[in-house]
Amino acid sequence: MIPQLNKYELNFPHPNSANEDGIVAWGGDLTPSRLVKAYQSGIFPWYGKDEPIIWWSPDPRLILELDDFKISKSLKKSMKKFEYRFDSNFKEVITRCGEKQRVGQDGTWIQPEIVEAYDSLHSMGVAHSVECYLDGKLVGGAYGLVIGKVFCGESMFADVSDASKSAFATLVKHLKIWGYDFIDCQVPTNHLKSLGAKEVARDYFLHRLNSVRFESLEHFWEIVE
Repeated sequence: MIPQLNKYELNFPHPNSANEDGIVAWGGDLTPSRLVKAYQSGIFPWYGKDEPIIWWSPDPRLILELDDFKISKSLKKSMKKFEYRFDSNFKEVITRCGEKQRVGQDGTWIQPEIVEAYDSLHSMGVAHSVECYLDGKLVGGAYGLVIGKVFCGESMFADVSDASKSAFATLVKHLKIWGYDFIDCQVPTNHLKSLGAKEVARDYFLHRLNSVRFESLEHFWEIVE
């Protein structure tokens, strides 16, 4: 039986108690303190409309070692046409991620309460966005959370070709400059694997996360040339 979270306590079951689908628990809320506790524990929320909050820690886990990022010659060329910014339009990025129609996906897990919860984390300096602009218009981007020296990627969107890949490449470049360890990509997808992400065992992921989750990095989220 999947345990229900106590709304008066922030503790989660251990990720290794997850069922075969990777579900750890359900219920609780999306307060900043609970969300940060979840990500520090290697757990994240993912659920559909009219469903209770479901908390996940899949096995295997998908991560991207920053040095493993694959960037093609065509993408390098395409990147030159865009302008990039960090954290200048976070709420628009997460909203657009939720509105984007995706092949094989019915609806979105980025419900209005998710948008508000992560926007609160953004105002606290925990959640961040990377944005891609063309002729002054937001055409792509990605967002996620910072837990110690790990960037926990959540979602991306693109309105024009290569916009999300270009935003992601810019994110990887700056995470390397700033001293981050890796990107948590959560659930395996062919798209992320094509960019260099790899599947690892949950135990390995938790070991890596636990080794750096409380290490602080002193920097501002801004474009570094």
